Amino acid sequence: MESIKILLKRLNTNSSIPTYMTRGSSGLDLYSAEEKIIPPGKWEMIATGIAVEIPQGYEGQIRSRSGLAKDYGVFVLNSPGTIDSDYRGEVKVILMNLGSEPFRVNIGDRIAQLVIVPIVRAEILEVEELSVTERNNGGFGHTGRR
Repeated sequence: MESIKILLKRLNTNSSIPTYMTRGSSGLDLYSAEEKIIPPGKWEMIATGIAVEIPQGYEGQIRSRSGLAKDYGVFVLNSPGTIDSDYRGEVKVILMNLGSEPFRVNIGDRIAQLVIVPIVRAEILEVEELSVTERNNGGFGHTGRR
């Protein structure tokens, strides 16, 4: 398994270092560095109290935690959120509450996952026509429900 180094700076005393919860985990759990209540149908930006330096050629993807989604209807609104390799600001997570009850975020709660992935940069070539495929321009449910 490939390993890279991610530099991390704590921005306040409430911050926690992201951790892999199991040996096979793809994502590092991110922790809240603040307390907030998210009303049903609303979203809040949650501070983690950390900044990271991700090597060029990689990005950090912020993803929902399945347990929060399943048990409370709480998920990362812009999932996956992106942390670019040149971003040095605080890592924040936009949490959405689709549950029926207010959701309380406490300092130290695991609120999302951070997955580090390689990036491939695309070269855009403008053309007059694109190749024809069996699917062609079929989208959004073109294959049916089942």
